[in-house]
This record gives sequence, C-alpha cells and structure tokens, in this order.
Amino acid sequence: MNTIRRLLRPCIQTFATLPAVLAGFAILSLPSLAAAPASRPPNIIIILADDLGWGDVGFNGCTDIPTPNLDRLAADGTIFRAGYATHPYCSPSRAGLMSGRYQQRLGHECNTPYEHDDPEAGLPLDQPILSEILHNEGYRTAMIGKWHLGDFPKFWPNRRGFDEWYGIYGGGLDYWGDTGDKPPIAGVLRNGEIVPREEITYLTDNFTDEAIRFIDRNADHPFFLYLAYNAPHAPIQAPARYLAMTEHIEDGARAAYAAMVVGMDIGIGRVLDKLRREDLYENTLVVFYSDNGGHLHGASNAPFRGNKGMLFEGGIRVPFVISWPQRFHRGVVCEEPIIALDIFPTALAAAGIPVPGGLDLEGIDLTPYLTGRTSAPPSRTLFWRVSGGAGWAVRQGDYKLVHSIFKPAPLLFDLRADPFEHHNLAEAMPEKCRELEALYTAWNAANIPPKWDDPHFANRDIQVRERQRHIDRAMAGEKTTRTAP
Repeated sequence: MNTIRRLLRPCIQTFATLPAVLAGFAILSLPSLAAAPASRPPNIIIILADDLGWGDVGFNGCTDIPTPNLDRLAADGTIFRAGYATHPYCSPSRAGLMSGRYQQRLGHECNTPYEHDDPEAGLPLDQPILSEILHNEGYRTAMIGKWHLGDFPKFWPNRRGFDEWYGIYGGGLDYWGDTGDKPPIAGVLRNGEIVPREEITYLTDNFTDEAIRFIDRNADHPFFLYLAYNAPHAPIQAPARYLAMTEHIEDGARAAYAAMVVGMDIGIGRVLDKLRREDLYENTLVVFYSDNGGHLHGASNAPFRGNKGMLFEGGIRVPFVISWPQRFHRGVVCEEPIIALDIFPTALAAAGIPVPGGLDLEGIDLTPYLTGRTSAPPSRTLFWRVSGGAGWAVRQGDYKLVHSIFKPAPLLFDLRADPFEHHNLAEAMPEKCRELEALYTAWNAANIPPKWDDPHFANRDIQVRERQRHIDRAMAGEKTTRTAP
C-alpha cells in the first residue's frame, strides 16, 4: 500500500527517564506519542556537511564559529556525541548513507577517480537506495548539492529516485561556479542540464535557495530532501558578508574556513525557518551530520586525534543531530555510538515504511531510543575499511583497534578511559587485539575488493612526510651528546 495514502498508526507509550543532558542543553519538552496520530507521514530532510570538523559547531562546544541555527536544531533533537561516518572520505561515506550498507559490500570503497573513463565507477545501480524507496512510497524527492556517487549520467540523482536534482555530480567545485579547465557539464546542473554560470552567486547560498523553493512547491505533500552542501570542503572561498562574521578569529586560515561554516549555518537556518512558516517543522525528521572529519585547511576535530582520511576519531567521529519535534525527545545528548548507516532504517521507520524484502540494511532503527522506549541505542560492533583493507578499524564497546595506513603498527584504545586516543594498549593487551581482529576478519569476509583505485592514497605519503618534516626541523639543533656536569 502506498505509504502516503495511509495514516501513521499512533504509538502509545510512557516515556522513560531521559539521559542526563550535557553542555548546558536543557530538556525542552517531551512530545506525547499518545496524542492524535499525524495526518500524514513526516517530511524527511538529510542535511550533509562536507569535511566539517567535530569541534566546529556550537553544540559540540565550539566557541569561535557561530552556529546558532545548528545549535537550535540540536536543542530540538538529540545530539550524538559519538556519531560516526562510515568512511573518512566523501564518496564512499555517501554510498553508505544512500545504500544503508557498508560501502565495502558494494565495491564503492574509494572516492571516485578524478579523471577517468570507467563507466562502472559509481554506486551500483542494482543496489536500492533510500531515495528510490521513498519515491516508490509516494514521497516527492529532491537532491540538492554535492552527489559524488558516479560521474556518468546513469548514476545521477534524477535516475536514482529523485524527482528533482540541482547540484554537482562530482566531488567539488569552485564556489563561484567556475569549472576552470573542465567542461560546463562539470558545473552546476538542474536535472542534468547545465545551469548558466551567471546564475551562480555562491554555491552554499544557491543550494539553500533551491531547497527553500522545493519546500515551497511541496508544502502540501510529504517530501524527502537530501541537502548535501559542499561546504566547508575546499576550495576555501566565502563572500565578504560571511567573512565579516569571523573577523574575531585571528588565524586567517581558520577565519576563512569558519566563514564557510557560517554561510552553511545561515542557509540551514533559512531552510528551517521556511519549515516553521509553512507549519511543517514539527512533523519533519531532520538529520544533520558530516560525511567525514574535518580537513587540514582550518577545520578543527578537537579534542579528537586525526583528521579527514584517518581512522582515528578525528577522521570518522562527526557532528551528528537527529530531530523530529512531533515524535522525538528534545534537548537530549547521547554518548553511545551510532553510525550513519542508522539513518536509512530510522527514516523508513519514521515514515511507517517496512524494510523491503531482500534489502540487507546494516544500520539499526533508532526510533525506539529517540522516542524513549529504550534508554540507549543497542550496543553493536562497528567497522571501517579503507583502500581495500590497507587500513581498517573496529570498535566494540569501549575498545577500538586501528590499523592505520599512517602508522606502522596496530593501535588499541580504551575509548572510555582514553577518548582522545593518546595511549596505545596493543602491547599490553594482545588478547583484546586478537579478539577485535577476529571480529574484523569475520566482517571483512563479506566485503569485495574496491572497483577502482583509491585516488587519495598518495595523500598518506604527503601527510606523513609533512609531519616528519616538522618533527625533524624541531629537533635539528638538539645536541646528541651531553657533557657531564
């Protein structure tokens, strides 16, 4: 039965005691699930930031970049302090989001090649994705922003369940719309047709404008909006009005990056205000997170170790919020780990759509926790793999084992005692290492090799050499022998 033509069944329950709320967030209100059922399923909006650091939003404690709109969204929902992306790079992370499966199952383990003629370099067409299911159930669907799941037209959003598409198919673009030495087709497209460059002002603003127009056209019908900003991914570009809001930041690189985050936050605020004006906000499920950790051009993953491309926390632990004011608790902070794979089953559950038979989703439905029927998300083991297994990580409970492509030996951390991954326990706890490695080996048996080479692997050598250059320069004047007193 078409989901849009049936009403959501009321869910009657007594709320459990909320978890302790941290960082000054108060419990704002508890929606009554015993109230009258919604007249229609919720709208669903996934807002994806690009290379945003964990420490770059106010709801995670950032003090130098103003993000009042994201902070307000967080206050209306649940902040996941240990929310993980499925991969430390852009394209495979998006493959995990859209498919609801570990991208290694599909061979989409690496960023798509920069320059290539491989017609199979994209998210496999035989893998059902979230937009297709929601579209088939009657949702009106739009993809706005950065796609990065295949350069060839057969992979584009308007052929993958999206009624409307405005954005770029690749991994990045000049924010003023300049394609450089690439053809215009590599720029902004509307349903596959080139948008004239003179219509592009600043990509972040253009994506926001299109999102608002989509909501306006579909305010009377359930919709799914995937708003994938390419901010604050490089190139680091921002208009003067956003730079003026970061003048207090003395580090120029940080100030420029921060202006991009400010522009995105203002855009998100405009989208949320549109929902409020249309009386849609309360019945809209909004998910916000970043595709991976922050890059090295002004972002901050503090207090965590590492950055984009790494399997340390700074590369995969990201800002993460889920809000649905009409149904979910507000003002909650969750310390238990979740992963972006959970978005797919959570969205289907919120919409009242059964998981289609044969669809092997690997995340969990978070609605029991978000509505208070359970006190915490279920505990499970989480996995990451990069470059065909050259690097990998596994987290079970508080322990995390990392085989980093940046380090010569495995590293074991107790994240409860050492959340910032300073102390390697691998030599002291070899049995725990073997236990976690066995879990990884069993999980990895169901993976397939990457369908194309990793274009980012060379970044490993560059970053390792650059780090060592600083270390060598720092100790260059040290005397190797000392005279006895």
